[in-house]
Amino acid sequence: MASRRLAREQAVQVLYQRDLTRCDLEAALRLYWQVESSHPERDAPDPADVEFASVLARGVEARGAEVDALITAASTHWKVERMSYVDRNILRVAVYEFIAMDDVPALVSINEAIELGKRLGTTDSGAFINGVLDRVARNLDLEAGGKAR
Repeated sequence: MASRRLAREQAVQVLYQRDLTRCDLEAALRLYWQVESSHPERDAPDPADVEFASVLARGVEARGAEVDALITAASTHWKVERMSYVDRNILRVAVYEFIAMDDVPALVSINEAIELGKRLGTTDSGAFINGVLDRVARNLDLEAGGKAR
């Protein structure tokens, strides 16, 4: 069964890997799905998850400067480069959803990002991510339940 929550986590993991290794995004995607498919104790990745995670990762890559500028404008005293790899890639996925995915309500993107931060980040990640995304959403004039006001 496809899960956008799982696909978001997978996209963050691919972007994290790309950040750490400074490899090409397509290489990071290939390697990630190769490793995911090779675990004998896991089911094969759902094609819908692979597609959504890949769309997110490629979207963040394609619109990276715009996404990072929105995050920087909303972050007090934090440059994107200084943020933890996990936090910044969670933020990037959510902000990409804000600007490019009209079918995903802003509140869903925020809540999913907070949950990912709690699962993958530090004890402060959820609150940090919430604060930054709330400011980005306000700066973009997004409603919590929809996109444009």
